[in-house]
Amino acid sequence: MPKKILLVEDSSTVRQQVGILLSGAGYSTVEADNGRDAVAAVTAHAGDLAMIIADVNMPVMNGIEMLHSLREKNLASGVPILMLTTEGQPELIEKARKAGAKGWIIKPFKADLLLAAVKKLAGEP
Repeated sequence: MPKKILLVEDSSTVRQQVGILLSGAGYSTVEADNGRDAVAAVTAHAGDLAMIIADVNMPVMNGIEMLHSLREKNLASGVPILMLTTEGQPELIEKARKAGAKGWIIKPFKADLLLAAVKKLAGEP
């Protein structure tokens, strides 16, 4: 059974692009388009997620708020979280790390870089 990755991204185009990349590499994906829906998805798929890939800038609940919510509710402990975003400010990256993010990739991204990060954090599919 392929490892399951939660993809949290408000852009349907980016979700589709990353989803195709991950499924082509042997992973399965679950999708959410904002942080609030991601928290619900983590609850629904408790114990099944190998990793979470999340944007920072999203409506309803942004990626940093999502990290805090997951930590406060003790959800996704032990599940690595990779931020995939257009943001690159060092203070924002540090804020995400303190909230539990294990990695940070800036969009636009290279497919091989993203897949290498996924394999490092989630393991082989």
